[in-house]
Amino acid sequence: MKKIKDPSEKTCIPYTKSTLITQILMTIVAAVFILPIFVVFNYSFKTKKELYLTNALTLPSSIQFENYKKAFEKLNLATTFTNTFLYTAIAVLVLAILCSATAWAIARSKGKFFKFCYIYFIIGILIPFQALFLPIYIIGANLNLTNTRFGIIFMYIATAISFGVFLMTSFMSTVPIELEEAARIDGCSVIRTYFTVVLPLLKPAMATLIIMQAFQIWNDYMLASLYVIKKELKTLTVVIQSLFSAQASDYTTAMAAIVISVMPIAILFLSLQKYFIKGMTVGAVKG
Repeated sequence: MKKIKDPSEKTCIPYTKSTLITQILMTIVAAVFILPIFVVFNYSFKTKKELYLTNALTLPSSIQFENYKKAFEKLNLATTFTNTFLYTAIAVLVLAILCSATAWAIARSKGKFFKFCYIYFIIGILIPFQALFLPIYIIGANLNLTNTRFGIIFMYIATAISFGVFLMTSFMSTVPIELEEAARIDGCSVIRTYFTVVLPLLKPAMATLIIMQAFQIWNDYMLASLYVIKKELKTLTVVIQSLFSAQASDYTTAMAAIVISVMPIAILFLSLQKYFIKGMTVGAVKG
């Protein structure tokens, strides 16, 4: 009589040579990515003396929180952190709303105008960002947008909207139109259909857009240094760079400032990680 296998019993996966090689390679790759992070954290707790007398992997003799205190005072992180947070949060929020609504209109409309709009946004992705610096500055200066909060936020939105529309439009093709048709039959208006039916289904794509653009804007240096000169409007990245100058280098304080600047983005990614992975892999498997 054939023995029935107990479902609760664990199935042992054979440990092959290829599995061992894969695990070794993944461990090496993980170590390569973790090592710079460890070095930054390690230096942020060292004294200046230990910085020059010990190597990067040597642990500090004692944890120095003085570096973090100096980072707050020397770089005025209370102001620069607030500026960076405001620029990032407002720009990302506006991008999520505009890109999702635009992508819905493009994906559901078959007219030539909407096809032209989609191609127009695609062309915007193909143009190198560095080639736009001079036109962006000229336009901003003529419109009195330089050295203003509104100006820097507006430019972040303008330079990122092409990629946002492309990403959201690609995801919209996976959203079944039958749900929208059923909502219209039930008497939902266009606006109500968008907010109650379409928008909840776009969570993975919106999370992907939010994370990617938040990374870009939070860590941006070129546009922030080009558009903002006033000290009270500068961002974290711009003020941290001042510690790496050839005349006066304060690496331990700079590393502490880098750790502080990384924490909000790390928390954002961990919070939206589930949706981010789904948004990046959508469309990879058809079925």
